[in-house]
Amino acid sequence: MWSSSFDLHCHTTHSDGSLSVDELADAMSEQSVTVWSLTDHDTIAGWDEARIAASQRGIAFIPGVELTCDVELPWDDGILEANARQRPPSSWHLLAYFPNEPIEEGLKKFEEWLSPLHEDRVPRMLEMIDKVNAFGMAIEADDVLSRAKGSVGRPHLAMAMVDAGYVESMDEAFEKWLGDGRPCNVERPKPSLAEASALVHAAGGITSLAHPRYYGVDYETLIQHLKASKVDAIEAFHRSQSDEERYRIWKLAEQYNLRVTVGSDFHSFRGGHRPGHMPVIVRSLPELISSA
Repeated sequence: MWSSSFDLHCHTTHSDGSLSVDELADAMSEQSVTVWSLTDHDTIAGWDEARIAASQRGIAFIPGVELTCDVELPWDDGILEANARQRPPSSWHLLAYFPNEPIEEGLKKFEEWLSPLHEDRVPRMLEMIDKVNAFGMAIEADDVLSRAKGSVGRPHLAMAMVDAGYVESMDEAFEKWLGDGRPCNVERPKPSLAEASALVHAAGGITSLAHPRYYGVDYETLIQHLKASKVDAIEAFHRSQSDEERYRIWKLAEQYNLRVTVGSDFHSFRGGHRPGHMPVIVRSLPELISSA
């Protein structure tokens, strides 16, 4: 059975999204999403708000988070070019979900492990602002930090650069200055998929690799690596992927006994983007999620 009622990947102002939790919950409801996971970057700050907002709208809520992990396989420039990726990845993103009541001790350890990843975002951002200023673009740290109600990220700095007139768009800010490998980006040490997955599993959760087309790796090789790293699923149904890609990833996942997840990766309504509207085969979802 196919369903468009699941959206397991989206962001709010707690990380780099443009909507508050309540505003995003409204959008999910308006787009007929009935099973929703909030997956802000490296923070679980929105969980309590989202649980209440979902309940008020008759939506099943699954606590989630998008974890920034290390690049674990070499990319193929040809694959990146074919996927219209402008530059190699500097990180892989792992979605973590907690569909059932988490294991208390495991969740405590997970939160303690996650905290430095979240807190490290401010020092990293201050370094990036210093680099931007060194290139003659006067951007105030308070301006950037005030744009984030939770985890500050590169989109907040890009917005400030657009508003100050230094670039014409956020895309230009990333392409010239803030993107992976660009002169104002600052990298940090990142966890492995296996390390992150082990901590999520100890808390009763499950994991899925986000937007696999971003990494420039052959899908079969990627799925084999996910199995070896004890990752539970792959986001076969992501808005960036064509129907052909979604089908190929789904069939490969089935071949290797890996589950799949689905997500709009919603950040804002810019460019006609909207939550939901991502068909998925329900039987291929992780059982803990499909049962929601």
